[in-house]
Amino acid sequence: MSRGPLSKKSAKVARPTLLAGGNPQIAKADGDAAVQAYIAGMPGWKRDVGRGLDALIVRSVPNVRQAVKWNSPFYGIDGQDWFVFFHVYTRAVKVTFLRGTSLQPVPPGGKGREARWIDIHEDDLDERRMATWIRQAADLPGWGTS
Repeated sequence: MSRGPLSKKSAKVARPTLLAGGNPQIAKADGDAAVQAYIAGMPGWKRDVGRGLDALIVRSVPNVRQAVKWNSPFYGIDGQDWFVFFHVYTRAVKVTFLRGTSLQPVPPGGKGREARWIDIHEDDLDERRMATWIRQAADLPGWGTS
């Protein structure tokens, strides 16, 4: 998904309130602008991780759908619902694959029925492995959040 010229303009926007662990409080909304507002509100090194994740997802999945729900950026495919989201915690950015048990290799975190996640810390985003999971997840039926 290409970023339109409006997203490149510098706008003065109030910093969002940070919730527990430094997670930005962003109103539920669809689209890239909401996701970019969330990322802009991420504290410190986590903002760079958020930018990297967003760029990797957008690059790996043409025409990806974006939204902020439950103070987290969600990514999906029209007609297939959501396949991945991330969330800020005190010591990490958690990336959750909603059908993670179907990925190879299965991401290491979680014991839920289908979801699995990985915690990303400063300077440890393995883009190659993450891109593989993102492409696999985008090909699976998603998870609805309506």
